[in-house]
Amino acid sequence: MLFIAQLENTFVEKSDTENAFAMAKYIRNKFDFFGIKTPKRRQLFKEMYKENEQEVASNLRSLATLLFEKTQREFHYCAIEILTKELYNKYKKDDAELIEKLITTNSWWDTVDAISKNILGQYLTEFPDCTTSTISKFSNANNMWLNRSAILFQLGYKDKTDFSLLKVICIKHKSSSEFFMQKAIG
Repeated sequence: MLFIAQLENTFVEKSDTENAFAMAKYIRNKFDFFGIKTPKRRQLFKEMYKENEQEVASNLRSLATLLFEKTQREFHYCAIEILTKELYNKYKKDDAELIEKLITTNSWWDTVDAISKNILGQYLTEFPDCTTSTISKFSNANNMWLNRSAILFQLGYKDKTDFSLLKVICIKHKSSSEFFMQKAIG
């Protein structure tokens, strides 16, 4: 896909090894980085996005999946930004499968939290009838990141938060020894 190739070429050109080292260290060296700080990455992404708007709009879901399969973390952030912007009020019921795939691919708190709040949370706002089945599936999964997303998806809901649901999920996972589960519950 031309968009991904151009984005990758731009990121390689603008990479900064010192920043990349520090960024990787911040997330315990779980992922590689180009070393492009968020404001600059967003600017570069926006430029590439404008140049390839039609391709992106026509291939949102596959682009996001391909970006998430790449090594460098900046690609994952771009995928989240694409879906957050382009799928807002345009989700399909079967997007739950895509969301699950993103949560379980190259998982760490930074992407899982953003997906939980901005993508899963919005999806379930648009399809409230899917909340019980989706959150039950995620909460019962043998994947800590899906469990965490079941707790965090309501972060943007404010006064519309289903406290009873949140309480049930938190109680269910309260004995987890996983740091990131305890942090989500807290």
